[in-house]
Amino acid sequence: MTKEPLKNQAYRIIRDNICSCVYAPGSIINEELIREDIHMSRTPIRDALSRLEQEGLIRIMPKKGIVISEITVRELNMLYETRSLLEPYVVKHYGSQVPPDIWLHYYRLYHDYLDGKTKDYSYDLMDESFHQVFIDASQNSYFRNLYSTIGSQIRRTRVVSGRASKPRLEATVQEHITIVDAALKNDWKAASAAMQHHLNMSKNAIFDYILKQEG
Repeated sequence: MTKEPLKNQAYRIIRDNICSCVYAPGSIINEELIREDIHMSRTPIRDALSRLEQEGLIRIMPKKGIVISEITVRELNMLYETRSLLEPYVVKHYGSQVPPDIWLHYYRLYHDYLDGKTKDYSYDLMDESFHQVFIDASQNSYFRNLYSTIGSQIRRTRVVSGRASKPRLEATVQEHITIVDAALKNDWKAASAAMQHHLNMSKNAIFDYILKQEG
């Protein structure tokens, strides 16, 4: 088994820290902090930072530090415009390709959370994977590549809005359940509409949070 190159490991770990808001939007960090966090030398870290800067997740400011890109109103508008064009379409046209047991899995997972059987909300298991199921069902490499491109910003908005409001997490679960209910009934028009509603509510929540921060 080929070992993952250090520069790739550094990139993956730093990117995860940015996406999960360990390094908060708008904060300033430095190489020393990163070295302490991920226990790697300067070379793979600098390679990773160069790649992350190209992706727009950071700005490297010589002699000042590394600025974690903020989530701006313009960025949010572009992100949710893209998601609104892609995700409801994929739900409507490809949701039927997903086996029903997948929807039953999410139905149980979400109800366990609402019933208190699952204490912590998992972005990986309960949010990211749920949306990814539809993208993967399309088997369209262009859709997958596009979703991967915006994936970092999607995860950051999820984490920020979820931290800002626990009721938003519960609302997200209820919105996902509505999508799942429609999927189990093979009502893909309703599932698509429910996905669009979910995206609208998510956008409103993150906008409210960002505007309050700016105010």
